[in-house]
Amino acid sequence: MTSTKELFSRQGMNVSVQGLFKEYRIAEMTYPVLNGIDCEIKKGEVAIVQGPSGCGKSTFLNMLGGIDRIDKGTVHVGERELGQQMTERDLSKYRLWDVGFVFQAFNLIPGLTALENLLLPMTMTGKGPAERVERAGALLQLVGMREKASKRPDELSGGEQQRVAISLALVNDPLLILADEPTGNLDSTNSAIVSDLLCSLAHDYDKTIVIATHDPAVGAKGDVVFRMRDGIISNGGKAS
Repeated sequence: MTSTKELFSRQGMNVSVQGLFKEYRIAEMTYPVLNGIDCEIKKGEVAIVQGPSGCGKSTFLNMLGGIDRIDKGTVHVGERELGQQMTERDLSKYRLWDVGFVFQAFNLIPGLTALENLLLPMTMTGKGPAERVERAGALLQLVGMREKASKRPDELSGGEQQRVAISLALVNDPLLILADEPTGNLDSTNSAIVSDLLCSLAHDYDKTIVIATHDPAVGAKGDVVFRMRDGIISNGGKAS
């Protein structure tokens, strides 16, 4: 049986962002999204990013996760710098091994069971079949979904799907977990379950967690809150 220590043998990393800019170009128009962000997030910490729709929260998470390229500025995750010098291969490896993503829309494959959704990304890790099944089962157990391992997403409630999605984000023991409106489609009870799960990953297992959310109940559980408006964030303060 896989122990919790074996599930999460890698600690999170400090994140340092300095002078971060990002713009998108559509046809001949340029749309600035991030306008010079500076912030520090410590390992083992839950950082909350709050702000109105369209202020740049998702783009900020995409920068941290290596999904979008940085136009100007630096992002350090531990000793690693995410910048123009990184190749697409480098970024792919970073996303596979070091980052876990949790989205509002769950992003589970409809035709696969909960267990199979977790097994799929582990086929790229070099783990044997038995080890992959054991780890997937242990992660589902962690989020209270072991008994529904054989269910497909359409046989699960929204809260259950999001718990499976969190276990999916953890399959490769990431250093950094990015959650973009993870409770946006959930009722208050399931929102509390999901936000508590995410916070436990930081406080119990020393992961680095960044959550973009409109939900004040989720925001109140953060260790630090960054408020974003027009692509700029204020200095982080403790959640109230």
